[in-house]
Amino acid sequence: MTVPPVELDDLADPAAGFPQATREQWRALAAEVLRKSGWEGSPDEVEAALTTTTYDGVAVAPLYDAADVPAAPRTTRAPGPWDVRQRHADPDPAATREAIHADLENGVTSLWLDLNAIDPAALPAVLDGVLLDLAPVVLDAGPRTAEAAETFLRLAEGVALPGGNLGADPIGLAARTGAPVDTGAAVTLARRCVAGHPGLRSITVNALPYHDAGGADAEELGCSIATGVAYLRALTDAGLTAEQAFGQVEFRYAATADQFLTIAKLRAARRLWARVAEVVGGPGAQLQHAVTSSAMMTARDPWVNMLRTTVACFAAGVGGADAVTVQPFDACLGLPDAFARRIARNTQSLLVEEANVARVADPAGGSWYVERLTADLAARAWEWFREIERAGGMAAALERLVPERLAATRARRADAIAHRRDPITGVSEFPDLKERPVSRRPGPGLAVTPAVTAGGASGGGLPVTRYAEEFEALRDLADAQPSRPTVFLATIGPVAAHTARATFAANLFAAGGVATVTSGPGTDPEAIAAAFRDCGTPVACLCSSDRLYGEHAAAVAAALREAGARTVWLAGKGEYEGVDATLYAGCDALGVLRATFDDLGVAR
Repeated sequence: MTVPPVELDDLADPAAGFPQATREQWRALAAEVLRKSGWEGSPDEVEAALTTTTYDGVAVAPLYDAADVPAAPRTTRAPGPWDVRQRHADPDPAATREAIHADLENGVTSLWLDLNAIDPAALPAVLDGVLLDLAPVVLDAGPRTAEAAETFLRLAEGVALPGGNLGADPIGLAARTGAPVDTGAAVTLARRCVAGHPGLRSITVNALPYHDAGGADAEELGCSIATGVAYLRALTDAGLTAEQAFGQVEFRYAATADQFLTIAKLRAARRLWARVAEVVGGPGAQLQHAVTSSAMMTARDPWVNMLRTTVACFAAGVGGADAVTVQPFDACLGLPDAFARRIARNTQSLLVEEANVARVADPAGGSWYVERLTADLAARAWEWFREIERAGGMAAALERLVPERLAATRARRADAIAHRRDPITGVSEFPDLKERPVSRRPGPGLAVTPAVTAGGASGGGLPVTRYAEEFEALRDLADAQPSRPTVFLATIGPVAAHTARATFAANLFAAGGVATVTSGPGTDPEAIAAAFRDCGTPVACLCSSDRLYGEHAAAVAAALREAGARTVWLAGKGEYEGVDATLYAGCDALGVLRATFDDLGVAR
């Protein structure tokens, strides 16, 4: 075979020589595929049928082209490694100091100290041996911010600090604890930084409380921009210039395993802050710290968290975060161990050093999908920001507007999780009842500050949620029983007829810690009933094909009733005599599990 020579000019257009594809052709082909599943619409309705909507109401289409790219400026940070920032929250100063030195010796470039867990008075011991002129330090002390900042500034006296943040965030504290908003200490610290530590920032706009309360991405963005604007007002009213005020503020956002939404959120955040800077007349760059989401982490099958945080870290880097914190996979369980901390920092090292994710500025820029998603998310966030401003600003909005909006989103998210439209691998999907428990020392493993007021009493801040917690509560309850709760699967017909639905049912029940026992193949109602009696459970579930259900479901259900079945489920859809309810993709899995617990006599 003779291969003709290829000129370089021929490679300029990879589509050269191929017929031009059109959107109409794609719609026609997609319509053919959809009709195989029973869809009856026209090709013109395909895109609407396949479009999904985020919790913010942003439409995500199945197809994008150049016409979808908005005419908007791109904002990005310069290419190069991001700041690998690890969090420390062990109240034992010696243990924290040891972990800090291990981190700094193995790839971490800045420190985030949770001084809600660590006594601020222990800072000298915690930072003993740390070269403050090389390793930036970020404080998070909540109601003890002034005390922690004073202690740190004494340690840093005469040191040219390369960065870091004193962590003043009175609005974030109010969101987390219900404490009143007082910006006085933040303004004082900002003045000190401007005067004596030009490399140090004083204020963190922490958007994590809104994410942890169940908020959606645009809601998190809008709250952060409103908070940032409130701080700009306070600082400029106190005499700082706009440039000085902008230079005192850093933003902290959640990065989730939803890769594209995280990328778009960080890109949208910079665009929104640049718009604020345009109006105010200050520098437009937003300093971003991305933290892998606490809400997405699971206590069950915690090893899967390594995958979640890897995707989230990748998205944060691609989205342009200036600093990234990867939470250890065991953070739900208490204080992470050395192995988990090593995996967390090495996740970042691999992405930066081996995958070269940081070598390109804004690698998602130019993607029709990401550009459109960024613009739509920014527009929704700006609307929300303006609504907060009309309510009197962020401090006033925290009294009612913000909690109500987040509660509505949290309820929609909870419904999607309960129905497994938002699956949680290892928990609501593919749970492992044989997993070995993992234990850790008690402590604030996750980057979530407990809701306490400045006086230490239980406060009235926003709730803190984890997406998996309701399923995990049922797993914990099942594990605490003298013997594991069990459901009988009446598998009707040959293996090929019942395997798919039996597997589905077993997976659903296992999500609540409920084991299953199968009857084995066959259609004889009496044989199935005998196997059910031997199982010793009052709950059964029929598993087979629709055809065999029509022939045998009623008879098998009747035999199970005679054998003592209190409840008979059916995997699939349809109404059959003797069947109480059905299990199917999209059903209320939490509702099914709670009803099963009640039928099994497991007190909730």
